[in-house]
Amino acid sequence: MKVLLINGSPHKNGATYTALREVADAVERRGIDTQIFHIGTGPIRGCIACGKCAGGGLCVFDDDPVNECVELAAEADALVIGSPVYFAGPNGALCAFLDRMFYQKKSRFANKPGAVVVNLRRSGGSATFDRLNKYFTISAMPVVSSQYWNITHGMNPDEQQEDLEGLQIMRTLGENMAWLMQCIEAAKGTVPPPSPEQLLRTNFIH
Repeated sequence: MKVLLINGSPHKNGATYTALREVADAVERRGIDTQIFHIGTGPIRGCIACGKCAGGGLCVFDDDPVNECVELAAEADALVIGSPVYFAGPNGALCAFLDRMFYQKKSRFANKPGAVVVNLRRSGGSATFDRLNKYFTISAMPVVSSQYWNITHGMNPDEQQEDLEGLQIMRTLGENMAWLMQCIEAAKGTVPPPSPEQLLRTNFIH
C-alpha cells in the first residue's frame, strides 16, 4: 500500500513539507509506503472545462505536472494534500492544480482515503481546510480525521517545531490514515465496496 502526499507550497522543503513529513513518518511506521509530490514553482494552468479529460482520464494540457500527479494518485491507495494559507485560503497554484486533477476524474480516486494538511502563520487555516476537503467529498473519498483540525503553525520549519500540538495532530492523522487503509485492505474479498448508482444531474433552473 502507498500514500501519495501532495506538497502544494512553492517551498519544496518548507513548513508545508514538514507537516506532510510528520504524517508520512507516522504512516511509514505502520509499514505503508509514502511519496511526497511537489507541484513545483512553474506556471499551473487553470481548468478550462473543455471536458476532453472525460475520455482519456488525463488533462489536455501536458506542460505542467498535473497529469503526472493524476497517474500517481490513481496508483496510490490514499491521498494527502498539503497547502500553506494565502489570503485566508489555499495557494492559488494548488487550487488550479487540483481543479484539473479532479475534474472528470473522480472515478479514479473513489473509495480512497483522503486528508488535508494546512500550515499558516496566524489565521485562515479552517477556511483553507474546508476548501480543500471538498475535492474529496465530491469524489466519494472517505475523509480521514485527527484529534483536531489538521493545521500547524509557523512561518518556517524552525518555528513550526514549537507547535507541539500541531505536530502531534499530524502524527495522529498519519496513524488514523494507516489504520483506515489497513481496515480497507483487510475487508477486500469480504466486504464489497459501495456500488455507485448512475449519476443523476439536476440543474436548478429545471
